[in-house]
Amino acid sequence: MNFNHKVLFPEAENIELLNHQVVTKRDLLNLGNLLLNEIKNVKTSETPTKQWLKSTEVRKLLNISPGTLQNLRINGTLKYKRIGGIIYYNYEDIVKMLEK
Repeated sequence: MNFNHKVLFPEAENIELLNHQVVTKRDLLNLGNLLLNEIKNVKTSETPTKQWLKSTEVRKLLNISPGTLQNLRINGTLKYKRIGGIIYYNYEDIVKMLEK
């Protein structure tokens, strides 16, 4: 995804961006909404047919590192099941996490 500052900061169209900018709460909310929409678009275009996903599949789907996925497990953000030595994630739990 290419970052286009004009999407988040349309008022900066005629202003040269400086090295230091003030980021407002509204800017952060706009960024969050933009990212959520992008994730939803990717999610709907690449919806897996499987209900249970392995860690590598979840990391690829969310574009996150193994450590980030581990943190999501540890802090209870993403539920999981361990069967033998393999961790599985319910696809619907991933969708619910993204919608929060």
